Amino acid sequence: MKFTTRRAGPGDGDVLGGIHAAAWEAAYTPLFDPGFAADGIASRRARWHARIAAQDSTILLAGGYGRPVAMSVFRPSATRPGLAEILSFYSHPDSWGTGVAAALMTGTLEYLRADGVTRAHLWTLRDTPQSRRFYIKCGFAETGADRPYDFGDGNPLTQVEYERGC
Repeated sequence: MKFTTRRAGPGDGDVLGGIHAAAWEAAYTPLFDPGFAADGIASRRARWHARIAAQDSTILLAGGYGRPVAMSVFRPSATRPGLAEILSFYSHPDSWGTGVAAALMTGTLEYLRADGVTRAHLWTLRDTPQSRRFYIKCGFAETGADRPYDFGDGNPLTQVEYERGC
């Protein structure tokens, strides 16, 4: 199937929220207290209108089933000068295994290259093996860096960093 990638616009907040909430629920719910997880899902569903309006990062959507099913968010890295940081990368669980996420990553890296970026990095949770396998499959390699990340429940989880050329 041929997938399309496009920049998200002002009318895409609900679509982004649906993708983010569904992916976050499938991948992260087991890592949190049920109440905190439910609040996190609701928050992810509602936050994207403001993120689009802020215009502080580039947001791409990818799809191929008559609707967008995957999203990426990136901008210049705040901690690694000269690199871009992929801040969010999610696909709806219904699309897992279809190739849309790989198409979105290709589109994301093409967008960065066209903007003159030569390297990108990202952080993902250490305890999400599916995400880590995906990034390796896309040519990212662990840098050896890790950091604690608190989603707001006071129980930091470990993130690991990945990097690759664009």
